[in-house]
Amino acid sequence: MSASSRRVAAGIAASHPETAAAGLRILRAGGTAADAAVAAVLATCVAETIYTGLGGGGFCTYLDAASGEVTCLDFFVAVPGTDGDRTAGPMVAVDVFFGGVPQVYSIGGASVAVPGVPAGCGEVHRRWGRLPWESLVAPAYELAVTGVPLPAAHARTLESCAPALAYGEGAAIYAPGDKLLEGGDRLFHPGLATALEALAADGPALFYTGAYAALMVETVRAAGGSLGPHDLASYRVLETHVDHASLGAYRVRARHDLNRTVDTIAALPASLPQLPGPERAVAMAGALRDRGRQKIGDTTNVSVVDGDGNACVITTTMGLGAGVWLPGLGINLNSMLGEGELITADLAPGRRMSSNMCPLVVIDETGALAVAAGSAGASRIRTALIGTLVGVLVDGLDMEAAIQRPRFHVVDDTVHAEPGCPAEQLAALAEAGWLIHEWSELNHYFGGVTAVGVGGAAGDPRRGGVGLLL
Repeated sequence: MSASSRRVAAGIAASHPETAAAGLRILRAGGTAADAAVAAVLATCVAETIYTGLGGGGFCTYLDAASGEVTCLDFFVAVPGTDGDRTAGPMVAVDVFFGGVPQVYSIGGASVAVPGVPAGCGEVHRRWGRLPWESLVAPAYELAVTGVPLPAAHARTLESCAPALAYGEGAAIYAPGDKLLEGGDRLFHPGLATALEALAADGPALFYTGAYAALMVETVRAAGGSLGPHDLASYRVLETHVDHASLGAYRVRARHDLNRTVDTIAALPASLPQLPGPERAVAMAGALRDRGRQKIGDTTNVSVVDGDGNACVITTTMGLGAGVWLPGLGINLNSMLGEGELITADLAPGRRMSSNMCPLVVIDETGALAVAAGSAGASRIRTALIGTLVGVLVDGLDMEAAIQRPRFHVVDDTVHAEPGCPAEQLAALAEAGWLIHEWSELNHYFGGVTAVGVGGAAGDPRRGGVGLLL
């Protein structure tokens, strides 16, 4: 496997056409990859609120083309309670159907952790941005004024997550007239344009020490949470360790995520490119073996490359959403403390929570960018990303084909396979002792990759994604 000599074109990939358009607009205005990524993330807070929002958290991976330096930023949610004056009450249990199987999630004020999206966007812009902050907020503000069409793929996720998203004040947003939004319907958040106008004027501090901080504390505490003013004022974006792994002649760089994506790539056999399809499937299944119950991944990603070769990949989430809305501002807060698989023994007030999110960049043997990518999908993020990288960098597929290619995901002793997975590969997996569960359709369960690289720019059809080149 040799490094590609093709230069990566400037472009953006995202999980909503309006998100991608917001980022492309900023690239065309002379913005950096960071500028465009921030604008796109803010657009997701309007157009992709089934997955994310200003009340959520996330991670960024940035490649500086001139120096070759890769930086990973952690602006995920933090555990509240540093004020020490409030104990959280009980959470609200909701049943969410995933693959036809009910799963219990917890929402409500007690599920709200300290949000990081505003601070993260501000820090990415401070470090690597070029255009004025208010110009990055403008596309999201304009979308908030009018609302956006809901993609059919997002509507399918809404159907699964309705018990949480259409809870309380969310009912009027996601199920107006007691009818869930469908593909093509307008998603509109009253008051969100006001919030974005204030964000453009005051910057991210608005949510931490500014006018909205006290409102957030009051709202969360009234709903039974423990979030306090010190929690918000002391929140900081963190720079975190960058993991390294080789995939043939390529080098993968990303944060150390809960699902150990980069470690999994390092564990793939060096002979992977030479293996016949059936043998490769068995080898990859072994490396990808996952443990535990599979959760819905309410996550989204934007991947951007600018004309100078800089890359910025940002993944964000709000969990299912707590059903706790900032009054009159159209902002749902995260439910990350209700996500059972993220509750670890070392959690304490002020600590950053763990996550499966893994925005990454891949560098070729000349030191140039080969791929900038990230994915939604909780524990399937790793599977989706590795499958895409193998498709582009090993099999020579273009980005769209690599992302659309049917995937399989391993849980314990079972391989979950999308329709179209080669029969000879499934047969080899069965012969190797794996149980095979064949799904009837390409499904959002299998993740949602957005990527820009040597194979072009593409979003995942499982999430209504698009890719646009400058």
